[in-house]
Amino acid sequence: MIVITSPTGSIGSQVLRNLLENPTHTEELRVIARDPDRLPAQVRARAEIVTGSHRDPDTVDRAFAGADAVLWLIPPDMRAPSLEAAFSGFTRAAAKAFTAHRVGHVVGISALGRGTPVAGTAGHVTASLAMDDLIASTGVAYRALANPSFMDNLLWQAISIRDAGVFTGTTPADFAAPMVATRDIAAAAARLLVDRSWSGTGEVALLGPQDLSPNDMAHTLSEVLGREIRYERESLDDFRATLAAQGASGAIATAFVDMMRAKNEGLDNGVVRTAATASPTSFRQWCELVLVPALQG
Repeated sequence: MIVITSPTGSIGSQVLRNLLENPTHTEELRVIARDPDRLPAQVRARAEIVTGSHRDPDTVDRAFAGADAVLWLIPPDMRAPSLEAAFSGFTRAAAKAFTAHRVGHVVGISALGRGTPVAGTAGHVTASLAMDDLIASTGVAYRALANPSFMDNLLWQAISIRDAGVFTGTTPADFAAPMVATRDIAAAAARLLVDRSWSGTGEVALLGPQDLSPNDMAHTLSEVLGREIRYERESLDDFRATLAAQGASGAIATAFVDMMRAKNEGLDNGVVRTAATASPTSFRQWCELVLVPALQG
């Protein structure tokens, strides 16, 4: 039995699709969903559904009974009162349930940065690494998928790209760092959930095929879309103001700013890209497969 959390989110839904479309995968699937009606019909027909939040002790107690493997993915909470509440606080009931139900393997969606000088002051990344430590302390076999920034985050700016030919960010225009497509994160998670020959705890870094700067991204976007796309850098103060206007709590806005400052100081650049860490989807491929259909839709 494999349990999937956050099954309607970007990554969780893709993990589910990978498992359902894998002709060699025959294990039972169970999902935790606050709103089962949002699940695709294919999922509702083939997976057991536990209704509720995976923060809730009763929900995870029901969901993890008889589970062999779990995908652990917390939902974003822009209004959380603290990072501890959003990450380790959200996970605490599940950590107890992993032990109580003797869950064998857990795959978590986490972040790059462990061991870097700025890891302790990196906002969401710092909290994510603390969550990994909490899960690992239960004794479950655990793999944290350690990710840099997502290519898919650019979808938040699809209207600006389409209508104004502009995308923004806080990164210096010529600063290159790894980026990963969520489709590659989902594929890696599905592989680990199915092939459970691994043991112990550790990280699996997913770095994409090459480092990218915002200028590199603008160049590729311009070629793929056939018109000039520009990058405009915004200050961290402006970024904080935008988050506050969107309803983020003070703690969460500060955490986002701290994370982006740490990324600009090399948070994501501490792992060497090898054949094992270079996830396959290039930024050009992602633009063609994901962004272009989104712009056309």
